[in-house]
This record gives sequence, C-alpha cells and structure tokens, in this order.
Amino acid sequence: MARPEAIIQEAIIQLLRNKSWLVKPTHGNMFQCGFPDLFCTHAKYGHRWVEVKNPSAYHFTPAQLEWFPQFCANGSRVWVLVAATEAEYDKLFKPANWTHYLSIWK
Repeated sequence: MARPEAIIQEAIIQLLRNKSWLVKPTHGNMFQCGFPDLFCTHAKYGHRWVEVKNPSAYHFTPAQLEWFPQFCANGSRVWVLVAATEAEYDKLFKPANWTHYLSIWK
C-alpha cells in the first residue's frame, strides 16, 4: 500500500505535467540524501526543487536540514507542496517556502 506522501507526490507530478512542467523525481537513496523529492523545469518559468510533505505528519531528514540551506544559499530554492491543488501550485510563483515548514513554526 502506498504511503500518503507517495500518493500526494504522484498527484503533484500529474498536476505539474498537465501544466507542461518536466518533472524528474529523485530517488532518495544513500547517494541522493538531502535532495528535494522533485526536480521540475518549465520552458517559461524555469526550474524548481519541490519537496513533497504529508500535511498531517511530516518532518525533514537530517540530510535535508543540512543541504536545503546550502542549496538556497547558492540560488537553488526549495518549495514544499502538500497537495495537488491550484493553491499549492501557486506557491511555485512565490518565494521559496521550505523554512515555513520547519518544526519551530508548527
């Protein structure tokens, strides 16, 4: 049975692909730890790193907490999406939001 986050991720991938984004999921293995879940690129909008989270139960891995700030410091921003909705999609056109999901803001 698929985990809730995997179901959300598949729905987000479909939403983005329907809007002409090229989406490449990362694998999250030991060689890719710390990467966001999806690399997304669009001919008009450029690229986005997307981290998918289950809104009712999520956390960041130690590797994500190490690497996300480094990615952002070097110009590669990270967005968290929690559903395949238009409101979530609209987040991709606002400032990167991964820090809003840190436990200190819960």
